[in-house]
Amino acid sequence: MLRRLAVAAIALAAVGGGGIATYLNSSSKPLPVAADPGVAPAAPLNDLAAVSIDSSQGMAVLDDGWGDSEQAADPVERRMVNLGRGETLMQVLLDANVPQPNAHEAITALRAVYDPRRMRTGQPIEVLFDRTEGNGKFIGFAFQPAVERSVAVNFDGVRYQAAETAKKLQRRAIAVRTNIDSSLFESGRKAGVPMNVLTNLIRNYSYDVDFQRDIQPGDGFEVLYEQLVTEDGDVANGAGEIIYAALTLSGKKRAIYRYEDGEGIVEYFSAKGESVRKALLRTPIDGARLSSGFGMRKHPVLGFTKMHKGIDFAAPTGTPIYAAGAGTVDEVGPKGSYGNYIRIRHNKEIATAYAHMSRFGNGMRRGARVAQGEVIGYVGTTGRSTGAHLHYEIVKNGQQVNPLSVEMPTGRNLDGKELNRFKGLVANIDNQFEQGLTQPEGIAMVSAPASAAVKPRARGCDKKHGC
Repeated sequence: MLRRLAVAAIALAAVGGGGIATYLNSSSKPLPVAADPGVAPAAPLNDLAAVSIDSSQGMAVLDDGWGDSEQAADPVERRMVNLGRGETLMQVLLDANVPQPNAHEAITALRAVYDPRRMRTGQPIEVLFDRTEGNGKFIGFAFQPAVERSVAVNFDGVRYQAAETAKKLQRRAIAVRTNIDSSLFESGRKAGVPMNVLTNLIRNYSYDVDFQRDIQPGDGFEVLYEQLVTEDGDVANGAGEIIYAALTLSGKKRAIYRYEDGEGIVEYFSAKGESVRKALLRTPIDGARLSSGFGMRKHPVLGFTKMHKGIDFAAPTGTPIYAAGAGTVDEVGPKGSYGNYIRIRHNKEIATAYAHMSRFGNGMRRGARVAQGEVIGYVGTTGRSTGAHLHYEIVKNGQQVNPLSVEMPTGRNLDGKELNRFKGLVANIDNQFEQGLTQPEGIAMVSAPASAAVKPRARGCDKKHGC
């Protein structure tokens, strides 16, 4: 007690100030204090054990008689821990001195709103203890799996309960213009364009552009896409729709615009209102290298000159293969030198074939309906093959034709009121893109539900227009 009084006296001498100074002695009653006309008289301090010193605020009265005023105001102790490589949430809680029964009950509660197995290495976790009870009672934990939502488990006095809180999101338009140095994908990543935006951009141009042969040094691209952000300005995972994009190839600009018609069908159109969608994709695989063209060639296995009735795309084993168009599976299974093989009938005239697959996609069976862009299998080297690649054929009236030169039937064209409405949208989007280039933070748009960051809106599909 004497030691405490000495420390308090030294602190008072260091603080000073007539408005806050109180004289200390061994009596239980304080000595009179000279009144300051401009300051209300201080309340009497009847117990020296109830005095604390704060270097900036002077005296304070605490319930515990001695300690930190901040601790008294917030009895919850917060310990920050991180999920280590190979660790489980249970291990982290036990290492933070949480009793095993309490940790088990809290994690069980968590599973009602979040699967702890989804937690990533390095995830910060705030573990909470109530200091008012002895050494501290475990009362829960909280973490933020993504910027748009947080998860907390709290003890309500009877049991542990979990809750997930979602932040309100906004869609913000981001404009990018850049040159293509090597590939569109690599240049886009350097410019900060999200991967799913680049993938969708490539897919929308795959009807007309051969990304292995058509892109030359000096070409470039533009894109205006939606970014999902919280009210605090934090960027959520994923990205929204592409609003506008343009490829400039050999000096020729090819622009596409997202448009939702009066029936709610979403498609991409050229500036003239022509759908970019074709009956067939030009290349049914992303990022692959054209390794062999259509025509006569020396066969790499047989060693003699032979007609090559398709084109080959070299790609690693397991690379997804997409249906070039909507249709019905005509044939599926092993087929001699083709290895694992699928043929899709698109109409009475045209079919496409895919060979050397390592395995088939889910649901691939004869008679199954497939949508354009659906994964039907994966690259492999089955059958007569010297390496992993896709052999792709277009069969027209029973004869294989060159996939790179065949004319692809076009999709629908806008007309009438729809075309006029679309042209007005094009003018607005062009202005929006130019404006976005001058604003690094993008252009604020409409609000969006937090779920948009978790489950991005799917491409528009219907029976009339396909997917």
